[in-house]
Amino acid sequence: MTSGAPSGAPAPDERRAELAESLAEVRGRIAAACAAAGRDPAELTLIAVTKTFPASDVRLLAGLGLTEVGENRDQEARPKAAECADLPLTWHFVGRLQTNKARAVASYADVVHSVDRSRLVTALSDAAVRSGRTLRCLVQVSLDEAEHRGGAAPADVPALADAIAEAGGLELGGLMAVAPLGADPLPAFERLAAVAARLRRNHPDARIVSAGMSGDLEQAIACGATHLRIGTALLGGRRAIVR
Repeated sequence: MTSGAPSGAPAPDERRAELAESLAEVRGRIAAACAAAGRDPAELTLIAVTKTFPASDVRLLAGLGLTEVGENRDQEARPKAAECADLPLTWHFVGRLQTNKARAVASYADVVHSVDRSRLVTALSDAAVRSGRTLRCLVQVSLDEAEHRGGAAPADVPALADAIAEAGGLELGGLMAVAPLGADPLPAFERLAAVAARLRRNHPDARIVSAGMSGDLEQAIACGATHLRIGTALLGGRRAIVR
């Protein structure tokens, strides 16, 4: 697989203009949602989820001032991170993570959003210690019954958070969740806000709430999200992965 620009991709100047326009639109949506919620846009971290898009888009976004990058597949993220190693980027791994991929992800990711079981905590800790890095980890909370989307049950969050906080090489950052498909995201994000409030009683520094994507960022902001994972609204429709 290569992260180079696929055949038929727009010229760099044209693509930069597309991304700049999309970024301005997303920032406008964030500002409006923050105004409605009585929040400061500076409280929000915008993560560009660049899955299926080339490293050249990451570079263009970095040139536009967006340096938080999210990926959900190790086999795509690893070469892309290597190709962009000269840039001051923060890499977020946001997809479901197999235990046997923990060592690879720990070599480049700065934040892992999808920690949902104790075996993964152990694997990430071992990998982080081995590589001499510190990984910030978020507990992924399940807000529906779709097991294929990952996530720990809300009742299991405290024990998992404690395990991350106590593990070598890991730092507990907070929570992540994905809204249920085909349902109003607002009640789900309200439940997530309640879980986050309970978490902060024992871990006051675990303040990250990673929630909100292209279609539901307004509801996520209304419910206290701190990190938004935006793909389509920034980069356009997903492309076929180039191999």
